[in-house]
Amino acid sequence: MINAIILPLFLGNLRGWEWIIIFLAILLLFGGKKIPELMRGLGKGVHSFRKGMQDAKKEMEMPIEDDEKDEKPKDKDKA
Repeated sequence: MINAIILPLFLGNLRGWEWIIIFLAILLLFGGKKIPELMRGLGKGVHSFRKGMQDAKKEMEMPIEDDEKDEKPKDKDKA
């Protein structure tokens, strides 16, 4: 949990030169041809996550169906 707090703080303090250095390091590690594939995969992952969140939100907003519809009618004669 501490990492979840530290990471946004770390990324919030980066300025222009730091971003350029990070971008160059990524470029050197993966090469120019792999970066579009990585970004495409990242975009698909983000899209899938957002769609899942929307589906979960719709599921939570759906009204709860009554269990009475599923039950069989009871005979009043039998007690």
